[in-house]
Amino acid sequence: MAAPRFSKIHFTASSVPEAQSALKQLTERFGSVPADAADVIVTLGGDGCMLQTLHENLDRQLPIYGMNRGSVGFLMNEFSVEDLQERLDKAETAIIHPLRMQAVTADNRSHEALAINEVSLLRETRQAAKIRITVDDRERMAELICDGVLISTPAGSTAYNLSAHGPILPIDAALLALTPISAFRPRRWRGALLPRRARVSFEILEAEKRPVSAVADYTEFRNVIRVDATEDRSISIQMLFDAGHNLDERILAEQFVY
Repeated sequence: MAAPRFSKIHFTASSVPEAQSALKQLTERFGSVPADAADVIVTLGGDGCMLQTLHENLDRQLPIYGMNRGSVGFLMNEFSVEDLQERLDKAETAIIHPLRMQAVTADNRSHEALAINEVSLLRETRQAAKIRITVDDRERMAELICDGVLISTPAGSTAYNLSAHGPILPIDAALLALTPISAFRPRRWRGALLPRRARVSFEILEAEKRPVSAVADYTEFRNVIRVDATEDRSISIQMLFDAGHNLDERILAEQFVY
């Protein structure tokens, strides 16, 4: 009999009762090793829990398998205690790369953060934001008047990007989605698809009158004057999905929901 693909599992869970109950069941049945000794991480919760787990384990470069004990769970597999080992053995791997955000604030301080889902710029007050957009050092939009704008990875295209009416991207697409949030001018602009190697820069116009914050997933910097974002392909993240229900299939299926 072949040895299991993964034999040292580290379990983690969100704080909601359903996730904590699942954690108790699974650790009693399979045990749980420390993350530094594991060859796979199984996380229990919703998409927010998965995002947090991915961030917390970037340096470990371990494959991460999620089971849904939250609300949305787009990035999660169905929950089951009985067949976990078999599912892990057969799971398919999706490789994703984060965005690296570099932001300069009004006090001329530089900040950096990684985004697995998206980098978003958001107005801070009742005043609409005014933003100049440059791609690979070429100005593409002199002035976008909006509530905000975001740039999304394929993995994040079904998150905030989808809520802002951005396109859904297959997980292996060599693309990033640039999507406005409630654009006022130009009113009919719906965004753009960019090659994943693109370097995108946002310059905040009238920053003192119209302050803007920049958010990389859940890391926020306020009163930014410039934000640069590009894919960091030096970092590879492994996500595991049940055979036949991988992220490509989920993304495809989501486009036919009505």
